[in-house]
Amino acid sequence: MTVIAPEAPVRQPAPPARRRGWRWWLYSALVAAGALWLAFVVAHLVLSGQWWLWLAVDAIPPVFFLVIPVLLAVGAAPCRRSRGPVALLAAAALLLGAPLSGINVQRFGGGDGPAPADAIRVFSWNTGYWDEGGETEALYRTLREADADIYLLQEYWYEKTPEPLDPTATRLRAEFPGFHIAIIGELITVSRFPILRQIPLDAPDLPPPTAGSTDHWLYKSLRTDLDLGSGRVLSTYNVHLPVQLSPEDSPLDPDFYLVVKDQRAQREPQFRALAADVATNDNAVLVAGDLNTSPAMGDVRKLPESLRDASYAMSSLYPTSWAESSNWPRWWRLDWAFVSPDVRVHSYEFRSARGLSDHRSQELVISTG
Repeated sequence: MTVIAPEAPVRQPAPPARRRGWRWWLYSALVAAGALWLAFVVAHLVLSGQWWLWLAVDAIPPVFFLVIPVLLAVGAAPCRRSRGPVALLAAAALLLGAPLSGINVQRFGGGDGPAPADAIRVFSWNTGYWDEGGETEALYRTLREADADIYLLQEYWYEKTPEPLDPTATRLRAEFPGFHIAIIGELITVSRFPILRQIPLDAPDLPPPTAGSTDHWLYKSLRTDLDLGSGRVLSTYNVHLPVQLSPEDSPLDPDFYLVVKDQRAQREPQFRALAADVATNDNAVLVAGDLNTSPAMGDVRKLPESLRDASYAMSSLYPTSWAESSNWPRWWRLDWAFVSPDVRVHSYEFRSARGLSDHRSQELVISTG
C-alpha cells in the first residue's frame, strides 16, 4: 500500500501595503480642520471674558466666525468622502459662532421709526490723543460740523506732555456757547442740556497707576445726568475701557502676555463699576464710547441685560469702527452705543474720522419719553 503525503499548501505572497493617496490625506485634513475649528469656537464661548490669557485670542476678527466655516464647507464640497462630515462640523461651528461674527442681522428692523421734532443728536468719538500732531483746528471743525446736542469724547490725552484741562474747557465754551461741560481725566462730555449731576465712576480693586495722571487711570466712565425738560432725565455714560493688548507687540515676546494680564486687571474693575451703576439707575440710559471690545468677546455679556445694542437702527450689515487710519484693516467694531428700554433709537451710524483718529465716530438720533 502506497501512502501519498498531502501536498503542502502554497503560501501566497502578502499583497503590498496600500499607499494612502492624496485623496485620503485631503479627506483627513478637511475633517481635522473642521473639527479643530468647532473645538476652537466652543473653547472661545467658554473662555472669552473668563480667562485673562484668552484676551490675546479675542483679537481675532469677528467675521472669521462666519467666513471660516463657510470656506471649510465650500472647500470640502468637491470631495465626495469629506463633504458630509465637514458640512456637519461647519454647520455646528457656524450655528455657535454666528452671534460672535459681528453681522448686524438687526439692521432689517429699521430702528424706532422717524425721529420726532425733539429728538436728540448724539456724537461719540475716541478722538485719538487730542491736540497731538497739530490737528486741533481740524478736530474742532469736525465737532462743530457734527451739530450734535450731546458730545461724548474720549482720549483727551496728549501722550507725551499732557495739556492742562482749563484751556480746553475755555475753548469748548467758545466753540459751543450755551453748552454745559463735564471733564474728568481723558473723558469730556459736552451737552446742550443742563447737567444735573456728573459722576465719575469709581472702580474698586484697580492696580496702582503706572501711566498718566491719577484721574486718567481711575476714571474710564463718566456719568452725566442731563435735564431734558418736562421732568425727563437722561443719564449718559461716556466710556473708554482699557485696551486688552498692544497690537504693536509680538506674541513671541514674553512682555506681550504681561501686558495682556495687566490690562485684564484694569478692564475688569471698570466693567464691574459700569455695570453696577447702570443696573441701579432708574433714569433713561445711554452708554456710548470706546469699549475696546469686539462682538466676539465675552466681555460684552458683562453689561446689564436691560441694555440694547443700538445697532438695530444702523444700516450697515457688518459695522466696524477700528482701525480707521492705521496699518491694520478695518475689521473690528470696538465702539458701541447701548440704550435702556425707554430710549428710542431712530438712526445710528459710524462716520469717517477724517484722518484725525484710528476710531470712527458714532452718530445717533435718539428720543425719550
